[in-house]
Amino acid sequence: MSILLLAGSPSERSRSAALLDAVHQRLRHRAPDVERLHVRELSPQALLLGDGAHRSIAAATDQVDRARAVVIATPVYKAAYSGVLKVFLDLLPQTALRGKVILPLATGGSAHHMLALDYALRPVLQSLSARHILPGVYATDAQVTLTPEGAHHLTTDIADRLDDAVTTLLAETQRHAPTPAFEAIAFADVRCSV
Repeated sequence: MSILLLAGSPSERSRSAALLDAVHQRLRHRAPDVERLHVRELSPQALLLGDGAHRSIAAATDQVDRARAVVIATPVYKAAYSGVLKVFLDLLPQTALRGKVILPLATGGSAHHMLALDYALRPVLQSLSARHILPGVYATDAQVTLTPEGAHHLTTDIADRLDDAVTTLLAETQRHAPTPAFEAIAFADVRCSV
């Protein structure tokens, strides 16, 4: 089972990246195939010009394609997800999230922006054919503390919600595992009896 952790913050150190780190820690021994993708590390010119053929964009699109589940983390700015995440999502094929389990995460300055997950991000994910979007986890700046040493600290309620979200993500990813297709049979090998 491959899980992609998609960081949508333009900052190197951010609270939304701290949420992704916390999810990664919870997945470490439970899901062996976890990849990370930091949108801010993709070519800015390719993102802004919509150059889906650029090698960094093509590689990132391939990561999304290979994943069975995608955890998307973003800061909330002006009541919506980050612009850098938006330009990346705009470059994905229309069916990029079909058949994948999606867990959205967001951080913001106050609880007033928590609906951005449902009213700003969810419709875009659905437009990319995501049909199995788990309830998101939203944390305020007060609930995710960044330390000067580069670590982070989560309040107990956010840590508990992430525990539940990761457990649900793993269960739903297993439940929605693709069924193996039947092997093709040549017509000459088909036997009928009447």
